[in-house]
Amino acid sequence: MGVPERPTLLLLLSVLLLPLGLPVLGAPPRLICDSRVLERYILEAKEAENVTMGCAEGPRLSENITVPDTKVNFYAWKRMEVEEQAAEVWQGLSLLSEAILRGQALLANSSQPPETLQLHIDKAVSGLRSLTSLLRVLGAQKESISPPDATPPAPLRTLTVDTFCKLFRVYSNFLRGKLKLYTGEACRRGDR
Repeated sequence: MGVPERPTLLLLLSVLLLPLGLPVLGAPPRLICDSRVLERYILEAKEAENVTMGCAEGPRLSENITVPDTKVNFYAWKRMEVEEQAAEVWQGLSLLSEAILRGQALLANSSQPPETLQLHIDKAVSGLRSLTSLLRVLGAQKESISPPDATPPAPLRTLTVDTFCKLFRVYSNFLRGKLKLYTGEACRRGDR
């Protein structure tokens, strides 16, 4: 078994350092375009959802938390300009980050939070920070800013959740849905 190829080693180091919030010097600017990177975050989100599957008996949130609606109308999505898609993903990711942070705070204030749940909420916080950084590099934040004469974007559709299971389900669905659709389209564009 030989030394790993340089691009593979760079990808591995980047994926390991990003959750720590550390800048990765020499990292490919389109790291999010490597499907293995996004799939890793999707897998973590799905694991968190699976751990909390017993919604009825599982840990409940002490208050309702607002999250982005993850339903995708594929016909409408394909007709949207990439700037509109970026705005919807950026707003959804921001709201989802706030929701996960709120869930983390509620869990910290509860008496004896389950250790496994704490681990998954911490991973989700870290993962969302990394994804936000990766989307910035991809230009999603810039694309989501509309010119002054443009029609304002439609308000983000939201819903509320009352259990950690539902919170993680939205997290998982958002990554597998809108985020994956947007990054796939943005990465396919040749002018990046």
